[in-house]
Amino acid sequence: MAEEKKNQPAERVVVDIYGSSYPLKTDNPKHLVRLAADLDKRMKQMSRAVRSFDDRKIAVLTALQLAEEYYQLKKDYDELVELMDEK
Repeated sequence: MAEEKKNQPAERVVVDIYGSSYPLKTDNPKHLVRLAADLDKRMKQMSRAVRSFDDRKIAVLTALQLAEEYYQLKKDYDELVELMDEK
């Protein structure tokens, strides 16, 4: 988040993710809306891939997919930092 956003009061935002609405508070509503839209898209893609109507299963599989992406990005980042430290 941008530095100037830290002192702004939290705003209430309602986001829709996979057919459910979630009222949330945030100091960066546009960012939260983008995150929710991305998660909604990913969960819809996952539901088509696994052909399931079980919301919990879709949420867990989507979370695992995101965790794998995070793990890979962190690994790549750590390797880059290590390479930079060697120079």
